[in-house]
Amino acid sequence: MGGADLYQCGKGIGMGLKDLYAKYYYDQNYNCAETMIRAGNEYYDLGMHDRDMIAFGGFGAGIQTGNTCGAILAAVSILSMKYVEKKAHESADIRPVTTALMRKFNERYGSVLCKDIKPQSFRPEVRCKATIEAACDILEQVMAEYGAEK
Repeated sequence: MGGADLYQCGKGIGMGLKDLYAKYYYDQNYNCAETMIRAGNEYYDLGMHDRDMIAFGGFGAGIQTGNTCGAILAAVSILSMKYVEKKAHESADIRPVTTALMRKFNERYGSVLCKDIKPQSFRPEVRCKATIEAACDILEQVMAEYGAEK
């Protein structure tokens, strides 16, 4: 999917993934992982059902332990939904896009761990808004760059 195509698959031309997250994060009070997967499902028309997305609840707050950031885990899941047909090890696409996503998060935050990212971006009044917005931007950037290379 090329960069121009990314802006045609959401709710409206020119609208990005970042434009959808607030209704899930603030209006419906989902955590970072739940927010990303729900916004991604809507934006990329992944066809996931509500029950499928409930499975992401435990990924929030770094798998509830400060480990890998839930927004990152959900972003990787979105990549899987876009680039894996049946099995990840049979996909030529999933490793390069996932590697690019992880590299960009590491470049931005110096880590992919919630316990390291949270002190840099968490604010009590908006919670993990900056991290979710970064996840949206990085995911869209990786998909646009990868689509342009293919």
